Amino acid sequence: MPVATPPKSLLHIGLMSGTSLDGVDGVLARFGADGDRIEATLAAAYVPFPESLRADLMALQAAGPNEIEREAQAANALAVHYADCVRQLLAQGALDAVEIGSVGVHGQTIRHRPELGFTRQTNNPALLAELCDIDVVADFRSRDIAAGGQGAPLVPAFHRAVFGSPDQQRVVVNIGGISNISILPARTADATSGFDTGPGNVLMDAWIKLHHGRNYDANGHWGASGRVHAGLLAQLHDEPFFRLPPPKSSGRDLFHLDWLHAALARTGEPLAPADVQATLAALTAGSIAQAITTHAAGTEKVYVCGGGAENGFLMRLLQQALGAGVSVESTAVLGVAPNQVEALAFAWLARRFELRLPGNLPAVTGARAPRVLGALYPA
Repeated sequence: MPVATPPKSLLHIGLMSGTSLDGVDGVLARFGADGDRIEATLAAAYVPFPESLRADLMALQAAGPNEIEREAQAANALAVHYADCVRQLLAQGALDAVEIGSVGVHGQTIRHRPELGFTRQTNNPALLAELCDIDVVADFRSRDIAAGGQGAPLVPAFHRAVFGSPDQQRVVVNIGGISNISILPARTADATSGFDTGPGNVLMDAWIKLHHGRNYDANGHWGASGRVHAGLLAQLHDEPFFRLPPPKSSGRDLFHLDWLHAALARTGEPLAPADVQATLAALTAGSIAQAITTHAAGTEKVYVCGGGAENGFLMRLLQQALGAGVSVESTAVLGVAPNQVEALAFAWLARRFELRLPGNLPAVTGARAPRVLGALYPA
């Protein structure tokens, strides 16, 4: 006897391609009727970007000639990869497109300038809707910025719904290209807060790409072979962003190789590339730990998601920076694989949009009030 399919509106897909520019993570989830509760993750898929698309997206991070056409072509290519990920999810779940409520897709950030009133996540959601024949919800950041917010991070509201505990304060750390934290107190939901802490993997990825041609430092092996340079670390920590009070957000607009090279020049001595990599890992761990110590004092449980959770060297440095009184673990111990958390968040945001429920937290982004986030591209 066939298993009854849940109502269409309870099945949603989330797609996320982050600052690391490596590919798209996708999940298919079944939600409870209340809009917050995820009953099950039915499928997960990853579609890597070809090097040509990664290079095109990387080039769009900075001003250049013919940007409008280059961005449009990259957006079309992104939509094709997003659609491929959707097809894989449907195949794994043995589902048809008509059974899915919507696809929530973040798009690829190429500019994030909330101080100037805009953010840009390149994407072609209309093409994605055409290719998948499923409603697409996209452009989640813009409404928050229009309401005076940073437009990021958007995941703390999701973290609260999925990882919050009534018995203990928790911090969820997302280490993608950029790192952000969600502070989830045990007391009231309204006390949830969060912000970007600074670079996650973005500088480590760029540095190993420059020296070894690899897109990331697998398990932090190269970084672990080096030694942290105290002088360079002090130069990096001198960045004013780290001293800004939340709400705050950042991206490649600030943390890039030119920023790193300027700090290296101020250090005044040649450094072994592996030592620089070790120091960049220490910067990521130290800036996260400083944010937790300053804004979430007393936290004993820290859960890490994103690509950084797979970097053993970085996780050890974070544990050392936080001290023995704090437990640092992957979100896997809470039942969600670290590489699925952000994609699940955008499935959740798409579900919130469908129910016309707010997706932002003003205490996190600085927006004037809660807002329904996203724009609909019907199938």
